[in-house]
Amino acid sequence: MWFVLAFSSSSIKETYLLAQLNKKAFDDTGFHSIYKLWGGRFSGSTDPVMEMLNASISYDQRLAEVDIQGSMAYAKALEKTGILPKSEMEKILSGLEKISEEWSKGAFVVKHTDEDIHTANERRLKELIGDIAGKLHTGRSRNDQVVTDLKLFMRNSLSVISSHLLQLIKTLVERAAIEIDVILPGYTHLQKAQPIRWSQFLLSHAVALTRDSERLGDVKRRMNVLPLGRYKLDFASISLNSMDAVSERDFVVEFLSFATLLMIHLSKMAEDLIIYSTSEFGFVTLSDAYSTGSSLMPQKKNPDSLELIRSKAGRVFGRLAAILMVLKGLPSTYNKDLQEDKEAVFDVVDTLNAVLQVATGVISTLQINKENMERALSPEMLSTDLALYLVRKGMPFRQAHIAAGKAIHLAETKGIPINKLTPDELKNISPLFGSDVSQVFNFFNSVEQYTAMGGTAKSSVSAQIDHLREQLKRLKEQA
Repeated sequence: MWFVLAFSSSSIKETYLLAQLNKKAFDDTGFHSIYKLWGGRFSGSTDPVMEMLNASISYDQRLAEVDIQGSMAYAKALEKTGILPKSEMEKILSGLEKISEEWSKGAFVVKHTDEDIHTANERRLKELIGDIAGKLHTGRSRNDQVVTDLKLFMRNSLSVISSHLLQLIKTLVERAAIEIDVILPGYTHLQKAQPIRWSQFLLSHAVALTRDSERLGDVKRRMNVLPLGRYKLDFASISLNSMDAVSERDFVVEFLSFATLLMIHLSKMAEDLIIYSTSEFGFVTLSDAYSTGSSLMPQKKNPDSLELIRSKAGRVFGRLAAILMVLKGLPSTYNKDLQEDKEAVFDVVDTLNAVLQVATGVISTLQINKENMERALSPEMLSTDLALYLVRKGMPFRQAHIAAGKAIHLAETKGIPINKLTPDELKNISPLFGSDVSQVFNFFNSVEQYTAMGGTAKSSVSAQIDHLREQLKRLKEQA
């Protein structure tokens, strides 16, 4: 056997006997080092803990199909340049197709000697077609193979994420169109501010998410640069510099940055809906499909879906912070530190896919409690309208603001709503108050007066809806 040449007969016998008692001990002797892509330089065994720390096969199996896709394109490139005869290229392609079939059927057997997905696929290719498999690695290293595979994976994954994100935006926009006449309190500092349309609230989150969609498109465009020169993989361009090609992870950082900001926006929306779903507000009721109960208190209906969305923002931000710390002290070209990139990307891709689908489900199924929203409206929320009434009479806004504040103070002192102050009491504050001041205290009129772009008037909200629908069409075309 091959290992007879590497050891004395006594050491072979001893090792063989140990192997019969403990298979793992045999695995750790280093005999398998010949199967490593870099094994020729080394003579001793690798520490088993080091083996575990170094290996990435447990998670980078997700790159199996794109690794094969890249290798097939590379084999064709080698044949085109004359390095591979056509017959050998065809054997390699046939072997890679067989490996792809094994992965798709769950029949591929990962061995303990497989350091990563690249090692695993190349080892299996050699088993299938023999030493010709070794020619596939001519002119490339795992360093550029890793980047190529990850970009291929992300290109596919980002398209799926984009689709889920656009569906969430569409759900918000279409719900806003249906419930455009519903009015509720708007809040600043969690204090009642001015009346708004429910649609205005929904659209505020949709607008933020469209910015995220645009950012995702930017990430996809800048990522679409190929480290290994293979036009068959449909990349827009090829890396200009080989040293930069194997070391840059800008595309990972940009993706994680996009994901972090997206999760912040989703967390904000989740927080609003959590508050609105409490019994103290009672503005919305979540579907049972996105709620859970309490193991102790039978009456509880908890918004766990929204709480999980809110919590995942921290998880995603943590991935971004971690990769930034990995990158900040690296010298040029490839370093094994970069192995951290894949777990971060896989985790965030999975998180976004789940969160976006759940968020869409929550928005599409929640019930609004229109009566509770209307009951929460209070006359004091129209204090700004009272000031604007005086502005229309010719008073500078700063003075009008003071006069409206005095009216609020007087109503609080008397223990009555502001709309119950008499005309004479208001005239004592400013002679500009007339009998028509009663028209101010109308919530519908209040939202309808803001007709400018972005305002709460029905015409303005309808314009926002139309604009977002057109924007969704453009974003879908670019996805």
